[in-house]
Amino acid sequence: MDAPVRAGEVPIACDVEQGKSYWWCSCGRSARQPFCDGSHKGTSFTPLRYDAAETRTVYFCACKLSVNRPVCDGSHKRS
Repeated sequence: MDAPVRAGEVPIACDVEQGKSYWWCSCGRSARQPFCDGSHKGTSFTPLRYDAAETRTVYFCACKLSVNRPVCDGSHKRS
């Protein structure tokens, strides 16, 4: 299995809108971090859908190690 590319050292804050879906990049190769741009093609990765239950700021994982994907759980501090 491929290993994800670490896209950053800290989470990426994004404002999300209630009722909208967002596709989180799981491979780390996207130029549109934290969202997918299709760069995973040819790898074993697929984007992960995030459905916004409310309008708020979400801190998306950039290190790709979060157990609580796609949201940051602080794993970047432990690796």
